[in-house]
Amino acid sequence: MRLTEDDYAELDVRLSAHDAFLKSRYPGERPGRQPVHTVYIPADKLDNFREWGELATAAMTDFPWPAEDVRAKLAREPIEDLRVDFEDGYGVRSDDQEDEAVRHAAKILAEGPVPPFVGVRIKSLEAATRRRALRTLDLFLSSYQDAFVITLPKVSGTDQVSAMVTLCERLERSYGLASGTLRFEIQIELPAAVLGADGTATVARLITAAGGRCAGLHYGTYDYSAAAGIAAAYQSMEHPAADYAKAVMQAAAAQTGVRLSDGSTNILPIGSPAEVRSAWELHYRLVRRSLERGFYQGWDLHPAQLPTRYAATYAFFRDGRDAAVERLHRYLARQDSGIADEPATARALAAFLLRGLDCGALTDAGLPRSDLLVLAR
Repeated sequence: MRLTEDDYAELDVRLSAHDAFLKSRYPGERPGRQPVHTVYIPADKLDNFREWGELATAAMTDFPWPAEDVRAKLAREPIEDLRVDFEDGYGVRSDDQEDEAVRHAAKILAEGPVPPFVGVRIKSLEAATRRRALRTLDLFLSSYQDAFVITLPKVSGTDQVSAMVTLCERLERSYGLASGTLRFEIQIELPAAVLGADGTATVARLITAAGGRCAGLHYGTYDYSAAAGIAAAYQSMEHPAADYAKAVMQAAAAQTGVRLSDGSTNILPIGSPAEVRSAWELHYRLVRRSLERGFYQGWDLHPAQLPTRYAATYAFFRDGRDAAVERLHRYLARQDSGIADEPATARALAAFLLRGLDCGALTDAGLPRSDLLVLAR
C-alpha cells in the first residue's frame, strides 16, 4: 500500500466543502407520514369539510361498492390533508370579504377536529396579488398558529421563493414562533418553473432558494397545461408535457426531503350513472398511474373522488405487499432471490411498506414497523 495518512487527510480537506454541501442539500427522504392526497376547498366553502366522509360514503351507496375497507377509511379519516384555498378556488374578492373569510376559516380549524395535515393556499407573489397574499397569511397567523403548511402558487423564479423565505422569517419573529416553523409548498404551474430562460432546471434552483423551508412540490395540471399551449380538451395529468414537467420535478427533489404531489383531474364523478362511473374509472386509473411513477400524493377536488382515491391507493400497496416482504426477508437473510437487491432498493421496499401502513392500506407489513424504519433510513 502506497497511500499515507497524509494522502487520506488531503482528500478529506479537498472534499470537505462538497461533503457539507451533500449533507445539507441532499439529506435523504424526510421521515414521517406523507398524506396520499391534498383536498383543496375554497375558503368560503370550508364549513362542510367535516361532512366529506359522509358525502363520499353516500356516493358509494348510490353506486354500490363492495369495498368495506374504503368505507371504514371514510368514516375514520376521509381527508388526510386539507388546504384552505384563497387562490383560484376562492377567486378575487374585496379586502373586507377575504379578511372575514380568513378569520372564519381560522376559527373553523381552531374549533377542531382537523385532518392530520392542514394548510392554506395564499395568492401568488406576482405583483397583482402580492399584497393580498401577504395580508391573508399575516391575518391567518394572528388567529391560528397550530402546525400548518403554506401553499405558494404560480411560482416562476427564485426571487419569489427567496422573498417567501424572508416573509416566513419576519412572521416567525413577529409572532414569537421558533425559527423554521413556517414551511411552504411550491406549486409548479408554469413552464418557467421547470425550465428557465437560461436553459437550466428552474425547479432545482427553487428548492435551493427555499433554504430548507420547502416542504413539497405540487404539480398544477391545468395552469401548467394552459401555459404550455395545450388545448383544453387535452389538458391532463397524463399528457406528455405533464410527464416531462413531473420528471424534472422528481429529479430535482430526489433525496432532498422535498416531497412530490401530482395534480388533479377536473372530471368529477357527478351527473348521470354513466358519467359517475366514467369519472371514477378515470380517477382510479390516474391515481394508480401516479403511484406507479413515484408520486404518492395528489389533489382531490370533490367528496366523490375520495372512494377512488382510497380504492386505487389501497390496491396499489396490497398488490405489491407480498413481493416487497419476500424481497426484504431475502435481503436480510442474504438469500438468492433471483433479484440482486442493493441497500437502496431495500430502503425503497421498506418505505413502500411504511406508506401502506400509514394510509391504512396495510395492517400487517410482514416486518415490525421498527425494523422497517431502520431499513428505510
